[in-house]
Amino acid sequence: MHILAKEMSAFNEITVYDTSELYGEMGRFRCLQFADDSIQGAVDLKDRKRILLVYQRAIIYLMELNKPSFKHVFVIGHGVGTFSSHYGDKQFKVAEIDEKIVELSKLYFNYSKDDVVIGDGRQILSQSDESTYDYIILDAFNSKGTPLHLTTREFFRMASEKLAPRGALIMNLMGKSKNDRLMNAIHTTLRESYMFTKVFSCPATSEAEIRNIIVMASNAAIEFDVREMEGLYELDLAEGHIIRDSRPNEFK
Repeated sequence: MHILAKEMSAFNEITVYDTSELYGEMGRFRCLQFADDSIQGAVDLKDRKRILLVYQRAIIYLMELNKPSFKHVFVIGHGVGTFSSHYGDKQFKVAEIDEKIVELSKLYFNYSKDDVVIGDGRQILSQSDESTYDYIILDAFNSKGTPLHLTTREFFRMASEKLAPRGALIMNLMGKSKNDRLMNAIHTTLRESYMFTKVFSCPATSEAEIRNIIVMASNAAIEFDVREMEGLYELDLAEGHIIRDSRPNEFK
């Protein structure tokens, strides 16, 4: 591993490094990583157009299958700008609270688009007109995981108002496939605001292992074929409680 930058922002300790191995694959890769060793973005230096991370490929698959003609996307959590960079012909608006992440993505990952707004994603989304976005992608993390104010009933209701007809909210979360109180609560809370929800787990070695969990919610039926999702499988989460803005400390 060759470290290119190590920065401490107001929100994160961020490391950018090159490596010859990523998730068991040999090659030339560049990664942006937080202090908890979680990779927030990565590129293949031999093929920069390639989408490296499985969960990102799964989200792109779901987007293109369920609304192929989509045009407008709101993303909370910039990373290295993978989703926006992948689509040159779509209109993205990306909310990122940490300005240092955007700076590093431009310096080390060739991010060249001018579509990032610095600030809290929930607040920025709330300022959008209703029925604006075909997709809202939530891919934001801090040291404790997904910020809880992006998982409440009030947030989900507001987000649903910003979606165009047949639009969907897609979330990248980190959790366990069973007996995860937070995952159960997020899913139960989502179902109060959307008619249809689907949950998919990325592969892991055991049920207790923390892994990427993709949650999609819409007021239109959700199409998918797990055979096209590279080992992801559908989860049937248990019932949880409703997460509310008035209970911000319930998972501490």
